[in-house]
Amino acid sequence: MLYIHIPFCDSKCSYCAFNSYVDKFHLKQKYIDALLQQLDFELKIFDMEKKSIKTLFLGGGTPSTISPKLYEPLFKKIKPYLASDAEITSEANPNSATREWLLGMKELGVNRLSFGVQSFNEDKLKLLNRAHNSKQAKEAVKLASELGYKNISLDLIYATQGDTKELLQNDIDEAFKLPINHLSAYALTIEEGTAFESKPQMSKENLDLTTWLFDEISKYSFEQYEISNFGSYKSKHNLGYWQYRDYIGLGSGAVGKKGNERFYPVSDIDEYIKNPLNIQKEILNDSDILFEKIFLGLRSIIGIDKHILNTKEIERANTLVKENKLKFHSNTYYNPNFLLADEIAIFLTNFNS
Repeated sequence: MLYIHIPFCDSKCSYCAFNSYVDKFHLKQKYIDALLQQLDFELKIFDMEKKSIKTLFLGGGTPSTISPKLYEPLFKKIKPYLASDAEITSEANPNSATREWLLGMKELGVNRLSFGVQSFNEDKLKLLNRAHNSKQAKEAVKLASELGYKNISLDLIYATQGDTKELLQNDIDEAFKLPINHLSAYALTIEEGTAFESKPQMSKENLDLTTWLFDEISKYSFEQYEISNFGSYKSKHNLGYWQYRDYIGLGSGAVGKKGNERFYPVSDIDEYIKNPLNIQKEILNDSDILFEKIFLGLRSIIGIDKHILNTKEIERANTLVKENKLKFHSNTYYNPNFLLADEIAIFLTNFNS
């Protein structure tokens, strides 16, 4: 697995806490050069063999702010390591995913797109400080399909001040009029350092409304395979994270993992460009790894392998099976209600309660 972080954005969304910049476009070429330098380093660290990368994900930020021409040397270096059937995803914003960009990325090998739509309601888009409107979002998704992209996803945001069933129903209906096979629905969270930090009232999650929303999405035959992800197609890259696979994290603010080590390239873009090999390392202990596997398993269809649990944890898990809060088969515990994932994880691992 390979993740590449692209930190450039046309505008800073009010809720965004990701490492992104609206005033650093002049650094694009230098940033790509730095990514190439880090990639060389990581391929050796991970002892990467040819054809062994099964998924590549360009995230951000906004990958569609960089032209395919600039990406060319990066893809050229990666190509020998990509599996023949690799899933290659790029995030994109409707306002910058032009015909030229979409065609250029397809030529590079991108075979899956994830559009940051967030809503089809104009007032909500303005509230979130999105750089596109509803019409642009629809046109971008349709254009991608017309150009031959088979796997298309879009993001929606809920739990926002002003959300109603009517507004969210319209977002769902408009989304499913489009040629998508995947949808991500994220609850708005107020993060430190964002424009919404001083406006905590902007986030209004209601459990009943969330449950209703998930049920409505499922009516379109999109399986919920993680707390925020639905689809008739399941992202291989997403599943890889939840299966606790190793992955390379390229770019400022990216994260990588190999075994019990986690890697953090420097987050400041200027510092990253100066030295892309300035990477901090964190050693995960056994309890960290266990909790993460439990947490990820409960939030997704991956579930929890019985063999990673100790006797006390198995006792607690079996108690939840009796209460129909967990399902058990093939030596794996599965969570039928992802909204209870955090509570169940705490119950399984906190023996002092």
